[in-house]
Amino acid sequence: MKRIKIKELLGMQPAGQQVLVQGWVRTFRNNQFISLNDGSTINNLQAVVALNSYDEATLKRITTGACLSVQGELIPSPAKGQTMELKVTALEILGDCDAEKYPLQPKKHSLEFLREIAHLRARTNTFGAVMRVRHAMAFAVHQFFNERGFFYIHTPIITGSDAEGAGAMFRVTTLDINKPPRDEQGHINFKDDFFGRETNLTVSGQLEVETYALALAETYTFGPTFRAENSNTTRHLAEFWMIEPEMAFYDINDNMDLAESFVKCLCRYALDHCAEDLEFLHKRAQEEEMTKPQDQRNELGLIDRLKFVAENEFQRLTYTEAFEILKNSTPNKKKKFQYLIEEWGADLQSEHERYLVEKHFKKPVILYNYPAAIKAFYMRLNEDGKTVAAMDVLFPGIGEIIGGSQREERYDNLVKRIQDMNLPEKDLWWYLDLRKFGSAPHSGFGLGFERLIQFVTGMTNIRDVIPFPRYPGNAEF
Repeated sequence: MKRIKIKELLGMQPAGQQVLVQGWVRTFRNNQFISLNDGSTINNLQAVVALNSYDEATLKRITTGACLSVQGELIPSPAKGQTMELKVTALEILGDCDAEKYPLQPKKHSLEFLREIAHLRARTNTFGAVMRVRHAMAFAVHQFFNERGFFYIHTPIITGSDAEGAGAMFRVTTLDINKPPRDEQGHINFKDDFFGRETNLTVSGQLEVETYALALAETYTFGPTFRAENSNTTRHLAEFWMIEPEMAFYDINDNMDLAESFVKCLCRYALDHCAEDLEFLHKRAQEEEMTKPQDQRNELGLIDRLKFVAENEFQRLTYTEAFEILKNSTPNKKKKFQYLIEEWGADLQSEHERYLVEKHFKKPVILYNYPAAIKAFYMRLNEDGKTVAAMDVLFPGIGEIIGGSQREERYDNLVKRIQDMNLPEKDLWWYLDLRKFGSAPHSGFGLGFERLIQFVTGMTNIRDVIPFPRYPGNAEF
């Protein structure tokens, strides 16, 4: 008999069908009632073992965490809260689990503890739900771009350039770190290294995917990126995934249109395809909210936040307009903001972004035309000479979720920005070449996938939305 997934089985009408299910035991009560889950759904299947049908030694092996193969008859359930149950006719234990040593007992565990056993935490309801939603969102990303004729580009993970100019990169080398070769000046001689030069793990695939946008027009990359920032926060990871579309012939307005359509589509997809998991995560988030001070609680529940994005037109305004709103706002005047808004050019913080979204406009916001001094070298300088055609998409609960810009397509302007920011021009020769040989207006943006999953699942710590988090002091598993 072929195995059937519990998700599929729970959609059937119980009428005495003979079925085979396989999964892991969540609980076993009264030597009769097995709660079984195979990961396909948040919901468990109750399998009922007839009394005296198995010897005591076999029953003792049916413990939380054990893996079973169960065959039986699918019948209507007399118990409340479930429409069906499996009347067991044959049972095989595929994998034993020592109940006394198994870390996942049938009780509530802290998220901090579960990070220590990341190889097992997917068996909990919370992490099973998060990872199913993560899968759904990854699929929705590719579907969105594929339906619009974009091409998926695999950009390099090992690179010689720093796309952000931040310098917080992980070095890649085959040199003996205890006795590296040195040149006459005493500097490490990377000519003897595997690639013959200094190389790092990428912080972004943007610059490389731009090269393909200027050949294939509409492209995107979706891959792992790495930042060696010593940030022990709930919002930062050392290894995370980035979605970065780059489009030729798009100006800043086209870019904003695409970004708005993109995140609306993703939120709709989650609402339409992850309803059961979202309902569980919504209740979980509600319980967590109740432990926070009143002024730190989200006004909208998880599902309402997704609808808030999917169903509202985004408010668009310039950085300068937002600056004036924030400067004159009650929280700023009463010094309630942690970072007071005083002078034009200040980098906006999450509290400011959330105020604009949640209090002032009560809809998602896109800010554009930021001060050039606080943005990256590749962003197009506006005619005023002091702002760039940059845009950020702001969401409730988290603030910025997307950052992007129209890229600087003018060779001389780009060279000047590189020089002004003291970046190594020689390492960016190929990027400058794009402006010499058939340059075109083009735009793009970046969306941190884990930030998106945080928003969709309501998880407050970014370490809990990636299977194996990497952060300062932790590279376990």
